[in-house]
Amino acid sequence: MTAHIVVHPSPEVLAASAAARLITFLADLQAEGRTPAVALTGGGVGTQTLAQVASSPARDAVDWGQVEIYWGDERFVPRDDPERNELQARQALLDRIAIDPARVHPMAPSDGEFGGDPDAAAAAYQEALRPLDLVLLGMGPEGHVASVFPDSPAVHDDRAVVAVRNCPKPPPTRVSLTLPTIRAADQVWLLVAGAAKADAVASAVGGANEVDLPAAGATGVARTLWLLDTEAASALPRDPRG
Repeated sequence: MTAHIVVHPSPEVLAASAAARLITFLADLQAEGRTPAVALTGGGVGTQTLAQVASSPARDAVDWGQVEIYWGDERFVPRDDPERNELQARQALLDRIAIDPARVHPMAPSDGEFGGDPDAAAAAYQEALRPLDLVLLGMGPEGHVASVFPDSPAVHDDRAVVAVRNCPKPPPTRVSLTLPTIRAADQVWLLVAGAAKADAVASAVGGANEVDLPAAGATGVARTLWLLDTEAASALPRDPRG
């Protein structure tokens, strides 16, 4: 499936646009009588997007008590560690809206019910996971998405959720959805900003091997959407929008 590409003039505009898209996407699904399931991402633009949702007057178009919230990956650190994607999401958005705690599904922390066993945390998350309508992803300069890094054990794994060890980017231990799980989502949106990621964006859009560049394998069933700033899009053909 051909990826859709939208380029924005700055990371700030990118985050604001992604927030507006997310609100509309969730509200539209609810208008169809559905309970959306979305996997959130961390990172700079991902967290800015959630903050933009929280500050938008349109956020009340969504019944947040009827949204199932998951994460694409998580740092396997203590619950109150600032590195946790869950904590960042709560501070940016979840603590500022009326959510149903039973519909928020964080990955277990290292001081949680599974102690220091990330494999047990991953297995439990696989059991809790339902089919996803949308997966939000960032991307690293080398092309990793979630915590699936190039030529790592996770990129070869066909389980739904895995423990990831020895990550080249700290913290070294994570829990992550795998590419098959990401690809099972109806839509996948990749939010990417910065010149350091331009070459990886161009390679992923151009059809690179997912083992070498996992972002190339992060595609949705119905839609794959790249939301970029001008710097991240700078290595793409002159008019990638087609």
